[in-house]
Amino acid sequence: MAEGILEIDDSVFDAEVLKSDKPVLIDFWAPWCGPCMAISPLVEQLAGEFGDKIKFVKCNVDDNPTSPGKYGIRSIPTLMFFKDGNVVDQVIGIVAKSKLEEVINKIL
Repeated sequence: MAEGILEIDDSVFDAEVLKSDKPVLIDFWAPWCGPCMAISPLVEQLAGEFGDKIKFVKCNVDDNPTSPGKYGIRSIPTLMFFKDGNVVDQVIGIVAKSKLEEVINKIL
């Protein structure tokens, strides 16, 4: 796992995401998902740039079906943005880094 990105499971979802004292970008992904692997380096770059302001976490949907199910994740990769325990935005599929930066800047 890249530096600055926390791998979480269903058991710590509430504590790490909903109760976080800063906004959270969560990457719902799976190891067999090509697009997930393609967007991962972008998420790592953003963690390096915004890691002091936003918590970056990843959740493997195969190993942890409860959290993605709770939020209606139907396709991956899905990046969800949480602030104060609420979903404030989401991005599905592969997008440009600039699009992710735009969403991040909006929630900061």
